[in-house]
Amino acid sequence: MTHAALLHPTKPARLIDEDRVRWLIESVRGNRFLPQPESTNVFVGDGDFRAIGAEFLGYFIRIGGLRQDSRVLDIGCGIGRMAVPLTQYLDPKTSRYDGVDPVESGIGWCQRTIAPAYPNFAFRQLDIAHELYNPNGKISGMALTLPFPDRHFDFVIMTSVVTHLPPAEVLVYLAEIRRILSPGGRLFMTAFVVDRIAAANEHGRRDPRLPFRRYGESPCWFVPNQPPLAAVGFEDGFLDKALERAGLSVALKSLGHWRGTNAGHHQDFIVAKRRGNGR
Repeated sequence: MTHAALLHPTKPARLIDEDRVRWLIESVRGNRFLPQPESTNVFVGDGDFRAIGAEFLGYFIRIGGLRQDSRVLDIGCGIGRMAVPLTQYLDPKTSRYDGVDPVESGIGWCQRTIAPAYPNFAFRQLDIAHELYNPNGKISGMALTLPFPDRHFDFVIMTSVVTHLPPAEVLVYLAEIRRILSPGGRLFMTAFVVDRIAAANEHGRRDPRLPFRRYGESPCWFVPNQPPLAAVGFEDGFLDKALERAGLSVALKSLGHWRGTNAGHHQDFIVAKRRGNGR
């Protein structure tokens, strides 16, 4: 598959009821009865909690191919920004959602607020060490084992996760994701892919919050004067190769407007499928 084909993928074979998706997104945005944390408790991500969650629900359905009966794992679920809109889409009888995150306070809010109202939703803390979000965590990211059986999930979400991980840990996460995905299951991942346009700020309109610089021979690009894991960009091609190495095939790659180009979303999106039927 060529790079151009990845940036302009063909339409999925599964038909999507676009009118219903639009209605669903607007209903989530306007539903004041849905759980929503106090703004002071939202420890990651900026912007409107409910609106961004609704926006990503549309991406999961349209771009990721998420189905109502999917078994979903949300890695880095935080304080439920993706979980809340998913409660309005996933079938309560045939689907399952599991959210994991290293931040205990976010998991606690989800367990108290979302899980009691939606029995097919569950949340658990993974005490993974992270210099920003869980500096005293007992589990190294290099020793990550997701607490789920092989081939257990149809759809894995990683929004704003690899944007805060070093490259060696990305490889560990992807290997675990391949293990717990069912054959043909999908990963929906957001990232900052530093291609030629982004690196050179070719159009002069790159997001000023992301003046990435590369240091040494690492595939990582970091934001000067910020902690290294505050925002991590990866050299174009690194994530593609990492996914292939893990046994995942890139099905779609759509670059975002953070680099100063026209796009319908900010971060870069990568959708990958699990290859093969073995372990």
